[in-house]
Amino acid sequence: MGAARVKRRFSAVVDGPVEEEEVMRLAQSAADTAKTGGSPTGSGTPTSPSPTHALNGKALQFQSNSHNARRQSATGESVHGDTWEERAEMCSGLRSGKGGSDGGRGDGRSSSDRDSLSSPSTMSRRRNRCSSRRPRQRFVGKDGRCNVTFVNMSERGQRYLIDLFTTCVDIRWRWMLVIFTLSFLLSWLIFGFAFWLIASAHGDLYIQLSPSSGPSGEGGSGAEMDKVTVVEEPCFLQVNSFMAAFLLSLETQTSIGYGFRSVTEECPLAVAAVVLQCIVGCIIDAFIIGAVMAKIAKPKKRNETLVFSETAVVALRDGKLCMMWRVGNLRKSHLVEAHVRAQLLKPRVTSEGEFLPLDNMDINVGFDTGTDRIFLVSPVTIVHEINDESPFYEMDRKTLESDSELEVVVILEGMVEATAMTTQCRSSYLASEILWGHRFEPVLFERKECYQVDYSFFHRTYEIPDTPSCSAKELTEQKYLQDARLSFCYENEVALLNRSPEKEPK
Repeated sequence: MGAARVKRRFSAVVDGPVEEEEVMRLAQSAADTAKTGGSPTGSGTPTSPSPTHALNGKALQFQSNSHNARRQSATGESVHGDTWEERAEMCSGLRSGKGGSDGGRGDGRSSSDRDSLSSPSTMSRRRNRCSSRRPRQRFVGKDGRCNVTFVNMSERGQRYLIDLFTTCVDIRWRWMLVIFTLSFLLSWLIFGFAFWLIASAHGDLYIQLSPSSGPSGEGGSGAEMDKVTVVEEPCFLQVNSFMAAFLLSLETQTSIGYGFRSVTEECPLAVAAVVLQCIVGCIIDAFIIGAVMAKIAKPKKRNETLVFSETAVVALRDGKLCMMWRVGNLRKSHLVEAHVRAQLLKPRVTSEGEFLPLDNMDINVGFDTGTDRIFLVSPVTIVHEINDESPFYEMDRKTLESDSELEVVVILEGMVEATAMTTQCRSSYLASEILWGHRFEPVLFERKECYQVDYSFFHRTYEIPDTPSCSAKELTEQKYLQDARLSFCYENEVALLNRSPEKEPK
């Protein structure tokens, strides 16, 4: 049993942190005790209760490694990929032990121990400890890559091979170079083998020998003539081996033409093979060169010069609570038709009880007014007004900072000016990266002859102490009540002035 798995298992039932050496020592002692505590019949049923060891003031019960392995295999536990049910089971520390009817095995715990381990306070401590050990994974990383893995896809290889060009463009350069090399080598080998077969069938591979005579009586048979096969005109000149046929294939497809090897008009099949190789060679050249050029001109590399701010801020702008983040272009070449979008990703349970692991809620950044289309020459601050249509309308500062499942995905799209290809740059902000009551420092400064952008201030913010900590909904209600107190009603004033004196209280 590895140290990581042992530590994870034992830390679920102790209050304090567990050292690795102490865990390994306890696990080794439990394994030794389990080996020596077996029944003499060899059935594996322990004859004595499971040993207990004191750790951090609590008694821990141990079971044999084989029992643990069987339980892990039965529950499908995996270190790298736990399901939601397994994570909840691991966090709560509740393991359903086998009763005495299952082969005579027991879970090795008394009823009092099980009650103490399943108490509400213990379970809450385990949940808190589990949540602190397992932070929420990003759906979209800071570099724009989506943290998504596809599994159990039917006919994945067949579907990828059908769209072979896109597959070649999306794969890594190392695999692209392998495909580039193999495509040419295989075509040369295949047509070289075809040329060798044609030459062999025609008899071009036999070596022509001139007649030679020996001295009389030598070998007991006198002068002898070596048997030769004379070919008047071969299908291929200077092709008498497979290596020569391979060189002819290479020279034909690459149009090298050294002048030694060539095809003759003696064999129409050889001429057809040369014509076919020329056609196949052109197709391979067009496909491979096109895929390489598309991969080189891929606008994904343009994203390296498009940057988002490391944090987002929430502050007042024009008397309204707004969420803001910053985007910049590090090149002088423009991003044509640049526009931004944003979405809020958060788990949600519908009114019917359906659980949505990642519910997408759109964040309005000025689509109605056209402010989502930006002129990205200098860094631009994107503003989302938190109004009654915003998903942050009822969130105050404390709620936002304590929401560990929230993630704001921001997207910048536009056309690269040099290639007119559309590119998309992505980033995201977790709740810990949204600073309430902060503003971005200015980066654009006016100089004598131009405007200067200082990117050293791009990620910097400063705090605004008087930013309200309440939600936008509460802030709107407070403003409404304040405006109602200070409002002047002409009809009420006239009614007070015209009131008859006899009705005035004495």
